[in-house]
This record gives sequence, C-alpha cells and structure tokens, in this order.
Amino acid sequence: MKKIKLIAGICWAFAALILIVVLFPALNGLSASFSKLPFMKLNPRYTGGEVVTRTVESACTLDIRKPVFTGFFKERKSGFVQVDWRGTLPEIINDSIDYDHDGRKDFRIIINRKESKSNLVALKTNVKDISVSTPTSYGWAVRVNLNK
Repeated sequence: MKKIKLIAGICWAFAALILIVVLFPALNGLSASFSKLPFMKLNPRYTGGEVVTRTVESACTLDIRKPVFTGFFKERKSGFVQVDWRGTLPEIINDSIDYDHDGRKDFRIIINRKESKSNLVALKTNVKDISVSTPTSYGWAVRVNLNK
C-alpha cells in the first residue's frame, strides 16, 4: 500500500510539473482572456463601488459612489461610501454629501489638502467616521464608514 501511494504521489507531481512547464508561456494570454469573462469583476471593497452621482463643476468633478456593504457570504452590518474629487482642487474642500439620495445631507467633509487633514461632521446617526482620506493620481478620495 505504501508503494502504491508513493508511486501515485510521484506520478501526480510529475504530471503537475509537466502541466506547469507547458502552460507557463501561455499564462499571459490566458490571464487576459479570463479577465474579459463576464463573471470576472473587481470587488467593490477594492474599487470603492460604482459611481452613482457625478457633479461636474468648472474646475473639478465630485463622484459619489454606491455604498459598499458586501461580505463573502452576505452583506455586512458596517460598510463605507467612497467620495472622489477629480481635477483641479482647491486647498480646502468643504462639501456636504447626500450619498443615499433622500434629499437630506448625510455628512459634511472638510479637507485641508495642504496639511492632509480631514474632518467629518456626521449629520445622520449611521455615519461613523473617516476610514481613508488620501490624495490620488486624479485628485482626492475619502472613504466614510457607515452602519446599515
């Protein structure tokens, strides 16, 4: 029995080695084709969610993204909403945000870009705090933690 297991293990390892050697040159093309499949998409926890509202001003654009509560098996009790400013930004950003589109502002955010300080004023009870506030290649991004 031990010899059968040993021979089976060596055969399995040899087959895996051959498969890796054969597929290695094709990995670039395979990964590109797999990434275009309809079920392959980036997790909203990484991307910030899809853009729901875009407000275009003369110098900059404000993108409010869909709130993200996704979990592995079910939705979480806490999540975040990401707000992006793009373009030429003023030194101090002071905006009131209505992320759930109910007609009432949910929070006010004040960002001093020069000192990299952000301040959040919660106007509703489900808004918790700022998890990320950072300059980006396109402007500035803020993630605000939420409760459901």
